[in-house]
Amino acid sequence: MFDIGWSELVLIGVVALVAIGPKELPGVLRMVGQWMGKARKMAAEFQGQFQEAMREAEMADLKKSFDEVKEAATGFTNNNPLTSLQKDVSDALRVDALDKPAETPAIAAVEPPTTPTTPEAPTPATFMEAEAHAAANEPLVITREVEQAQVAQDTAPSEAIKDAKAS
Repeated sequence: MFDIGWSELVLIGVVALVAIGPKELPGVLRMVGQWMGKARKMAAEFQGQFQEAMREAEMADLKKSFDEVKEAATGFTNNNPLTSLQKDVSDALRVDALDKPAETPAIAAVEPPTTPTTPEAPTPATFMEAEAHAAANEPLVITREVEQAQVAQDTAPSEAIKDAKAS
């Protein structure tokens, strides 16, 4: 904290001995020691309160995150498929109502069947888009073989068969 060496302490002691006097020096040193003790106690108390406030803040954060995790876990247990499956199995295995006729449960909200819709008529743009899509998905090697086969059919059918077998 203060960079005071032994030589400075000796100089301060000599000046205090000359200024205060040898009679009153022990009382002054005792009083300075008491002040230093009070200052240290106050610093320790402040540091302790600061540390306690930090711990409380950490505990509040931990409690908040714990509560969030607990709420999330509660949400999972309410919609747990295993719990509903266990309930269904236990209901199915219940033997107390075997003599009674089976009751069909009332279906609460059944949606009416949807009517099919007719698709829109294709437009020329749709055909162009389909052709571009088909051309993009075909491998280039097959396209070349088809083109070669068409050229070969135009020239000679036997050469096309030979080209197709070679590839």
